[in-house]
Amino acid sequence: MTALPARRLRDLPSVDQILKTPLGSTAIQRFGRQVATAAVRAALAAAREACLGGAAVPQPGDVAADAVEQLKVAERPSLRPVFNLTGTVLHTNLGRAPLAEEAIEAVRSAMCEAVALEFDLETGKRGERDDHLRSLVCELTGAEDATVVNNNAAAVLLVLNTLALGREAIVSRGELIEIGGSFRMPEIMARAGAKVVEVGTTNRTHPKDYAAALGRETGLVLKVHTSNYRVEGFTAEVGARELASIAKAQGVPLVHDLGSGTLFDLAAYGLKHEPTVREAIADGADLVTFSGDKLLGGPQAGFIVGSKALLAAISRNPMKRALRVDKLRLAALEATLKLYRDPDRLAERLPTLRLLTRPSAEIATRAERLAPMVANALGEAFVVETVECRSQVGSGALPLETIPSAGLVVRVKSGGGKSLGALAAALRGLRVPVIGRIEGRALVFDLRCLEDEAGFCANLAGFDPGGADALV
Repeated sequence: MTALPARRLRDLPSVDQILKTPLGSTAIQRFGRQVATAAVRAALAAAREACLGGAAVPQPGDVAADAVEQLKVAERPSLRPVFNLTGTVLHTNLGRAPLAEEAIEAVRSAMCEAVALEFDLETGKRGERDDHLRSLVCELTGAEDATVVNNNAAAVLLVLNTLALGREAIVSRGELIEIGGSFRMPEIMARAGAKVVEVGTTNRTHPKDYAAALGRETGLVLKVHTSNYRVEGFTAEVGARELASIAKAQGVPLVHDLGSGTLFDLAAYGLKHEPTVREAIADGADLVTFSGDKLLGGPQAGFIVGSKALLAAISRNPMKRALRVDKLRLAALEATLKLYRDPDRLAERLPTLRLLTRPSAEIATRAERLAPMVANALGEAFVVETVECRSQVGSGALPLETIPSAGLVVRVKSGGGKSLGALAAALRGLRVPVIGRIEGRALVFDLRCLEDEAGFCANLAGFDPGGADALV
């Protein structure tokens, strides 16, 4: 170490000096002394390295400012709101369904107060969690009974473990699905303790295949709605109503896993029809399982509805306690389900349905309005234009169906020295990250899910075009 850098290091302020600055005091008050001191030490270490490289000695206030900036970044929650401009409405990686205002208020109330979670207010004795949703779910689905667990995979697991532990569970090979996160139906069946019996082939399964497999060791027949893919061409499957008849003739329960599930007819809103829970019950399924945070538009949950006798057996399974939902999700689910009692206003009040049914002309008008502002914020290195695009439902629902939409397309100007990847990364670094999708040589912002236009503009005003320099 030369004499000059050594003198610079001696001139560096002490930790105590930095903490006594106005910014240092503010850091202690806001973040606590222990955390503030650690941040100051880290900022001081960085300043020391800079001085060894020839930089000037910083003032105590400068080091305090660096420490406070570090603390602000560390204080950001990991689970942060984002602007979902991907064009996927129910994006699994972005939290799926946004909740209705009524559900949010119900959760807030349940968070702040003691609630009658497992307490019967009429008798003054212990109650059941399922009582809060049972009658409402039965009303909306036509089922005899209902329960809820923490997601649909848990619902399927619990049903299999209750009805087919150590016994055979019959399923078509064409319905042995895999969903996001490498969740595979055969594996969950095996984990539940069921013996998987595959019938038919990948593309064709017939009634005789099920009939031949049914026997004294059969615990249940499982039908899985292949909501996240389609097999087309030379295909055959056994419909739910016919399969229910085959299973019933042998005294074996039919379980229909609807996956994303829906309580309303999507065709009534201009989308392709998906089997509803009520239809699955009417077709003869003894039990139906489905998700709460997909097409239903609520929080993460898994419903099991159907036969009262079978649900009584499921409720006695010790595993049910391990999979139960808490008071917050129960509150959100109850408020969400109550919206379905008023179908005339459902699209207005349920965010999932509102986003799916937003007219493309309305979205196009918003794109025209936002294009100049976005172009100005991103800088001269990029070209921003309006574009017609296609949205998708997401979360495994209607995989082949897309919805006309509109948005903005961002391209790099020739010779601009910028990178789309770097631009996307810089936008993710904003106070509220902006998430689009890269298609070819363009970054596309589908505006279907953008509701807070003013907030989006204010957020983008903080964008630094210099942060989108080309990655090398």
